[in-house]
Amino acid sequence: MSGDLKLYVKVWCPWCVSAKHYLDMHRYRYHEIDVERDREAYAEMIRLSGQRYTPTLVAGDKVLADFDTRDLEVFLKKNSIAP
Repeated sequence: MSGDLKLYVKVWCPWCVSAKHYLDMHRYRYHEIDVERDREAYAEMIRLSGQRYTPTLVAGDKVLADFDTRDLEVFLKKNSIAP
């Protein structure tokens, strides 16, 4: 499932940088979407997550929004999402 991960980010966001670093260090494959460059993707992120904050991770029908790396680690384990 890791190839189906979508990570919505703002490039200057420190939590986004940390999330990308975590995913990269653990060899997850994901599609990074810069919501400041792609306003349609920003609208899609809001629709999926119900909020405007980044990072937002979408894995199939599961969504983790406005998180730090501890939340990310728990989410990945809880949903059995492996690299």
